[in-house]
Amino acid sequence: MPAADATSTPLWLNSLFVDHALLRVGWRNWGVVEPGRLYRSNHPLPWQLRAATRRFGLRTVINLRGEREDCGSDRLARAAAAALGLVQIDAPFESRGAPHKDRILRLAEIFRSLQEPALMHCKSGADRTGLAAGLWMLLQGRPPALAMAQLSLRHGHVRQSRTGILDAFFAAYAAAHARDGKPFLDWLREDYSEAALRQGFQSQGWADRLVDGVLRRE
Repeated sequence: MPAADATSTPLWLNSLFVDHALLRVGWRNWGVVEPGRLYRSNHPLPWQLRAATRRFGLRTVINLRGEREDCGSDRLARAAAAALGLVQIDAPFESRGAPHKDRILRLAEIFRSLQEPALMHCKSGADRTGLAAGLWMLLQGRPPALAMAQLSLRHGHVRQSRTGILDAFFAAYAAAHARDGKPFLDWLREDYSEAALRQGFQSQGWADRLVDGVLRRE
C-alpha cells in the first residue's frame, strides 16, 4: 500500500469524523504496562506518535485493530510510524468475542521477539489493548490479578457490557491458577474453551447500550 500523504484532507476527515479521532485529540488514554518496555494507548494521531517516540524511545507499534485501508487513522499513523523508522506489527483482536487461542499464541510470539520499547493500541485503548496488556502480564509470570487490572474503568473498559467477556477470560484462568497453579500457556493450550466462555458469559443491556450506542466502541 502506498504511504499516506499526511496532508491528505480526505484521510484527515475520515480519521477525525468517521473514526472519531476528534475525541482522541485531547484524550490520550495513555498507560504504562511495563516501564521502559511496553506502553498502551488509544489509536495515536501522527503528532502523538512522534511525541511518544521522542519521550519513550519507541521502536515498535503493535496495532490491535489490524490494517485497514479504508481507515484514515490507520493510514496516517502507519505513515508516521514508517517516517519514524518504527516496526509496525498488526495483531488484530476482537473486543466482544472470546479471545481466539491462535491469536493469543501469535501475540505471545510477538512479545517474545519484540523490539522494545513498544506501544500497543486499538481504537479507544480500553478493551483489546487492556486484553493485550493483561496477556503481557501473564506471559511475564505475573499473577492473574495484575492481568485483570489492565481491564479497568480508568481506561474506559465497562465489564458489564459485551466487552466483559475479556474479564471472564482472565477470571477463568485465575480460577484455574488458584486451583492447580497451571502456567498460563499450558492452560491456554490444554484447557481453554472459547465456546464454553461464550456460553457462560452474559452482558447487561444498559452497558451494551452505553458502549455500543453512546460511546460507539469498536
